Amino acid sequence: MKYRITNCGAKLHEECGVFGIAVADDEKFSAAGETYNALYALQHRGQQSCGIASSNGKKILFHRDSGLVPEVFNEKNLADLEGNIAIGHVRYATKKWAHRVNAQPVILNHVYGNFAVAYNGNIINGRELRNDIERKGGVFHTANDAEIMSYLIVRERMSCDTLEDAVKAAMQQMKGAYSLLVMSQRKLIAARDPNGFRPLCMGRMGKTVVFASESCAFDAIGAEFVRDVNPGEIIVVEDGRIKSLDCGMKGKESLCVFEFVYFARPDSVIDGVSVDIARINAGKCLARNNKNEADIVIGVPDSGLSAALGFAQESGIPYAVGLIKNRYIGRTFIQPSQDQRQRAVKIKLNALSAIVKDKRVIMVDDSIVRGTTCARIINLLRDAGAREVHMRISSPPFLYPCFFGTDVPDSSKLIAHNRTVEEVRQIIGADSLDYLKIEDIPKTVEGLNIGFCQSCFTGEYAVDVPKTLEETELEGGAADNER
Repeated sequence: MKYRITNCGAKLHEECGVFGIAVADDEKFSAAGETYNALYALQHRGQQSCGIASSNGKKILFHRDSGLVPEVFNEKNLADLEGNIAIGHVRYATKKWAHRVNAQPVILNHVYGNFAVAYNGNIINGRELRNDIERKGGVFHTANDAEIMSYLIVRERMSCDTLEDAVKAAMQQMKGAYSLLVMSQRKLIAARDPNGFRPLCMGRMGKTVVFASESCAFDAIGAEFVRDVNPGEIIVVEDGRIKSLDCGMKGKESLCVFEFVYFARPDSVIDGVSVDIARINAGKCLARNNKNEADIVIGVPDSGLSAALGFAQESGIPYAVGLIKNRYIGRTFIQPSQDQRQRAVKIKLNALSAIVKDKRVIMVDDSIVRGTTCARIINLLRDAGAREVHMRISSPPFLYPCFFGTDVPDSSKLIAHNRTVEEVRQIIGADSLDYLKIEDIPKTVEGLNIGFCQSCFTGEYAVDVPKTLEETELEGGAADNER
């Protein structure tokens, strides 16, 4: 039987990364400068646009554009972002929404002042909320959920005593995933959705308070990790004082487990678990179920490397570097079009013939979404002389779409949907194929402080979701779900 590999994107994306800082009055840090450094460390979470907004106590200044952090910012525009409070954002979007106008942070002016908003995630009732705002006279300038959040906050601020109360009231209306930063002239507010779908943590540099999507951003600026923001928690920093509020909503704790499998940097710690250790554990679990003899174990850079190391440690099969990555190209999924992705794969990886020639190779990667990338890599290894290529995947098969900001598409576009493992093996051209077992996931994230979401593997969602991903998009195609 012959199978066809679909011409769709082959890897996942995770749409955004956020960072915020409130510099203490007696400390000399540059809020915008430290935000720049932190965004550099979070660049893996989004490579299409970025932005920084700062407050000097009187007004909010900002600069944002399409491109990588060092492309968008320079000494001059960073120097123009004066003030002791700043928030920053790195963004990924599909080609449809990759316009510079959709870059964050979003800035909004209202009768009580102005504020900036940046977030990571996806509001699955954004279509409903936006339509309601438009029917009441609201005008949108972007296709961005952050602007919807901004309107909700402004509307609630009209009847609330404080900005944080307005954020809390807005959260009552938002359904889905979000790690949210809000900055006014004098306040920095961080909030995490009641389910905790997306990571968000707090740190310190002396008296200066910082927030980030991942702890690796703290390492980049010399900040000390303090703790993770709890699901449903709102933290307010004002004049050096820190206040914690509860949004008043409870949800099933559901941190995206794919932060550990693929999205996050290995040097990050998320909700109590080292990303690197989680990946090593996944490799060890794969090795315990291995039924094939092999000469070497290799990993697909970068997120497959730790899992491959764990596989080698557990199996006793030697670990080797069989694939070389071009460090000057971003993750393949960052390329929005299929043609761009195909060319990117060709220049991104090369097989080491001296290592893999005449060898039985076990190749470990984090996932198979549609199958195109792993099929090309397997061909690379065969062209380099590998005698056998056995594929091992450090996550279970993707069977269901994600509604919470992760690029797991509709089931019809997932290679594993309605196919057996043997059928998938034939499509990608491997000599054997095995996935991480669903029951092994808890073993990979032992010590996790909260529960985790694995709905893309099981179809069991923590909140009610639409029947299809298209139902989360706005009429007229204005949604920015950034899947």
